[in-house]
Amino acid sequence: MKAWQETQLQALQSIQCAHQLFQTILSFSKELGFDHCAYGLRMPLPLTNPKTLMFNNYPTAWQAQYQAKNYLAIDPTVQHAMRSLLPIIWTDDLFSPASDLWEEACSFGLRVGWAQSSRDFNGFVGMLTLARSNEPITEIELDANKFKMAWLTQVAHLGMSRCLTPKLMQEVNVTLSNREIEVLRWTADGKTSSEISCILNIAERTVNFHINNVVTKLNAANKTSATIKAAMLGLL
Repeated sequence: MKAWQETQLQALQSIQCAHQLFQTILSFSKELGFDHCAYGLRMPLPLTNPKTLMFNNYPTAWQAQYQAKNYLAIDPTVQHAMRSLLPIIWTDDLFSPASDLWEEACSFGLRVGWAQSSRDFNGFVGMLTLARSNEPITEIELDANKFKMAWLTQVAHLGMSRCLTPKLMQEVNVTLSNREIEVLRWTADGKTSSEISCILNIAERTVNFHINNVVTKLNAANKTSATIKAAMLGLL
């Protein structure tokens, strides 16, 4: 197991291209007995419509169908991933709320699957799915490979996040000063600039100076947006 982990890390750490990285993840998934692999990364922002990036080797027609019918919004595996870090196996019961999705997936040969999500301190959520057309996942297979599958989930998320997030959300590279963090924390607690100036014993214009700096750094519309962004990105 340790040698297998080291092989994965060495193969993944040096890759800077997300598409090349996915191909490496796919090769590891095939070693585990799966024909198909999918990785999705959900950004924490914007809150109203978080961006999700997906990589997979599913049949092209199924990819188009999934996107055209916006199955992402009702996919039970995605909903599970947002609630839990525990792995989940595809079943009829799991997909009962989305029977059309399940029937179409099966028609494309996607009948057996396993998925697990991962999160990081910046609020990004990743999900790795391993799938094949037949041969149900047995308890013996799970016992033999569950640690490798969980490990692959984590290294896939670390690698894909490293490749994608700095390009797609430049705010993750922002550094806030100690005073900016302090002011923003009090703002998050509902304090006005006047109240914060009294609490920190600094001028109100100084409070507003720090808030405006954060708004600019995070490319936010106002201090409310800046506070939410900072909190979601783990800056506070």
